[in-house]
Formats: sequence, C-alpha cells, structure tokens
Amino acid sequence: MEQAESCVSEQTQTQITITLSLAMLLASLGTSIANIALPALAEAFSAPFAQVRWVVVAYLAALTVCVVIAGRLGDSRGLKPMLVAGLGLFAVASLLCALAPNLWFLIGARAIQGIGAAFLMTLSMALMRQTASEARVGRAMGLLGTVSALGTALGPSLGGLLIPVTGWRGIFWAQLPLAAVALISAFAMLPDGPSKGKPSSASLRAVLTRSLAPNLLVNLLVAAVMMTTLVVGPFYLGLGLGLKETLVGFVMAIGPAISIIGGVPSGRLVDSWGSGRVLAIGLALLAAGAFLLAILPNMIGVTGYVLSIIVLTPGYQLFQAANNTAALADTPKDRRGTVSGLLNLSRNIGLIAGASAMGAVFAIGVGTEDLVSAAPAAIAAGMRLTFLLAGGAMIVAIGVALGHCISRSGGRP
Repeated sequence: MEQAESCVSEQTQTQITITLSLAMLLASLGTSIANIALPALAEAFSAPFAQVRWVVVAYLAALTVCVVIAGRLGDSRGLKPMLVAGLGLFAVASLLCALAPNLWFLIGARAIQGIGAAFLMTLSMALMRQTASEARVGRAMGLLGTVSALGTALGPSLGGLLIPVTGWRGIFWAQLPLAAVALISAFAMLPDGPSKGKPSSASLRAVLTRSLAPNLLVNLLVAAVMMTTLVVGPFYLGLGLGLKETLVGFVMAIGPAISIIGGVPSGRLVDSWGSGRVLAIGLALLAAGAFLLAILPNMIGVTGYVLSIIVLTPGYQLFQAANNTAALADTPKDRRGTVSGLLNLSRNIGLIAGASAMGAVFAIGVGTEDLVSAAPAAIAAGMRLTFLLAGGAMIVAIGVALGHCISRSGGRP
C-alpha cells in the first residue's frame, strides 16, 4: 500500500512539475520571441524602430513592475488561483496580440501579456518550492532555470521559423494553444492550497528582511553580468573579431545551450552539497569567467571567448539554483510568493542595469558611441574594461555572500 501511495505521489509531482515548467516556459518565451519580429512589424505598420521597439519594452516593463504585486496576490489569495488567473490573462493577451489592428493596440496587448507573465514567472517558482520534497528542492529550482533558459533561447529560433510562413501574427497564435494547455493543466493538476480569507498581514518591509537582502543584491549583480555578455558579446564578436552574423549567432548560442544542459545537474548539487557551498562555487566561476572574458578573447580570439563562456555559464546555473533555494528555504508558506517576486524583481533590475549601465561602460571603453566605425583595437579595449568591471562586481558579490554566511553562522566563517 505504501509503495502504491509513493508511486501516486511521485506521478502527481511529475504532473505538477510539467505544469509549472510549461508556465515558466511561456513567460520566458514571451520575453524573446517578439524581438525577431521587429523588422516585420516595422514594415507591416510603416513605423520607425523607436516605436516598434515598444513591443518588446512594454512586455519587459510590465513584467518587471508586476512581479512583486503577483507574489503578494499569490500569498494573499492563493498561489494556484493566482497562477490560473495569470495563465488566463496571458492567453487572452496572446489572442489580442494576434488580432492587433494597429501597432499601439499590439503594444497595449503586449503590456497585458507581460502582466500575465509576471504571475507565471513568480508563482511557478513559489509553487515549485511549496510542492517539491525537501530532498529535491534544489533540482526543482534548477529545472526552472533550465526551462527559463530554454524559453529565452527558443524564442528567436521559433519566431524565425514562423514569421516567413505565417507572418508576424503567427508568433502570437503559437503561444495561444500553449497557454490554453498550461491553463487546463494548472486547474486540474495543481493542488489546492489553504483558503485565503484576507490579505496577508505581513508588509513588504517585513518580508524584505536583513537575511533576504543579500540574496537579492547578489542576484542583481549576477544578472547584470550575464546581460552584459548578451549586449557586449555580439559587438565584440562582429566588430572586434570580424565574424560573420551566422557565426556570431552560433557562438552566442553556446551560453544558452550550456544553461539548458546545466540547470538540473546544478540543482542536484544543491540537494547533495547544500546551497551555501554551491553558491560559493557558482560565484567563483562567475568571477573567473568575467575576468577571463577581459583577457582571453584579446589574446586568442574567438577560442578565448568560448572558453570564457564555458567557465562563466555553469557558474550562473549553479548560482541560480543555490540562491533561489537559499532565499526560499526558511520562508513561511504565506510569504513565498512575495519572496519569489522580489527575486524576479532583483533579477530584472540587474538585466536592465547590464543592458544600460554596462553598455555605457563598453562605449566609454571604446571611446565613441559610433561603435560601427570604431577600430577593432578600440572594441577590444571596451571589452577589456567592461569585463574587468564585471569581474569586480562578482568580487563584491562574493564578499556580500561571504559576509551573509558569516553573520548567519554567528561570526564563524
């Protein structure tokens, strides 16, 4: 009898994991799938790039603003009901995007889709932590990291296949059945939590404790460094090393491919070794990878770039699994949604900082805003300065994590 119950429990957990993974996939897919459609949208609506880019920005802005709100609503109204509501909103917004009669209608629909994605991204993490057994929390978080990386990497590829056949509307029609399947699965498969009669009395300040703040700060710094590779990398590979666009795309795909492969093994290490040890290893690899990016590519070209990414990216997956597990480890059930929202908020702020502030540092290192006309040596100088700063940021992150560890252990390192 016990064996049968164990099998049923394991089967149910598998169904829950698939459902939450699909929700996370939708949110990350929505982040990247519209980027490749911008030229087609500019042509279809006879609009300049400054207007068309809001199709991407509206989604990211709504996602960033709403992640904490989604977490708070999950804690006060129930994680499952709010995830189901988020999936419904995402599905409706996908339909509106596909039917958009003009550009500004599409931008508004994308903002609504971003709000739905905030619920998907935040509450999937909280529900995964709530439903996973203590022995498998790490690998559950690692799996979500893998799915998130898969969705981000799959978006441009899927969009590139759909747009020539279906036009730009096809990228939104494709999301609709996925959202419908996830909605039905969430309604049927996810366990009902305790009933929520009134909002949680815990204020946001009460949730944002001194114990959680270091996890959020380090999360922000790491996200900024990872976004820096995505922003600076194509310029260096194309303008600094003179690679063709196809080869640049291939080299840039190495990092996401490693992320997809490394997520679950990273989570298993967290379960086996503990989040503290894996967090330290991840940050050390991130620091080493950042400094290598400042040195090796300028010495041995694209081989040096690839070797550096091979060091950096596993560090990110190890960090992500360990940091998310540690942040949610001692969090009460009625606050997990809010903490998940704060983790996603810090990550998104880091991504924005990496794209803007670190991009500005790169331009300063190059010596001009006109990167296309810059000499390869100037591009290399910008690369060196940017990733020396990124490596310094990772040293700061290691210091914050170490100080947090010492404080939690009562002064013993």
